[in-house]
Amino acid sequence: MLLDLAKGIVTIKIVYYGPGFSGKTTNIEQIYKRINPERRSELVSLKTKGDRTLFFDFFSLEMGKIKGFLPKVNLYTVPGQVMYEANRKLVLTGADGVVFVADSQKECLAENVHSWNEMHRYLASFNPPLSNIPIVVQFNKQDISPVLPIEKLKETLNIEGENILCFPAVATEGKGVLETFKAILKLVVSNLIKKIK
Repeated sequence: MLLDLAKGIVTIKIVYYGPGFSGKTTNIEQIYKRINPERRSELVSLKTKGDRTLFFDFFSLEMGKIKGFLPKVNLYTVPGQVMYEANRKLVLTGADGVVFVADSQKECLAENVHSWNEMHRYLASFNPPLSNIPIVVQFNKQDISPVLPIEKLKETLNIEGENILCFPAVATEGKGVLETFKAILKLVVSNLIKKIK
């Protein structure tokens, strides 16, 4: 969270994290399409070999002000491929909330677990640690067989029974995208209200 007292703006950073090709970029593109062009920046794509980081920001007037501050939301994706580990940690720095996009396909289970554990390791390594920031999980690609049941995915990521919101999705069709985004935004705003004095 960044407060600009002069302009009366609070900047919120939300990062979409997950293994390569799980649907992080598709989520950001779907959200981008649904935001009024007058309130959003350009969609910036930093391409790397075989993957990319996306970024854009927008003013969310629907939320109203947060303790007198107009919210500006920054959305980022991380490159998911293993070779971009340093980039992922850098993008995660200063996040106010994270959407973890898991690939629901059976053969992607190990990659989901690796990425989930890596994300938690990074969040704990920051000074101060970001271990308590809101996290929402999206189980994407629910339309591609064979798909693992959501309960099995929760169990494998060790979030079964935890108070973490989870959403099934087919990001290419926009299904579950806005529900996931609204959930993380609500949690982040609730957190910020407690922090802004």
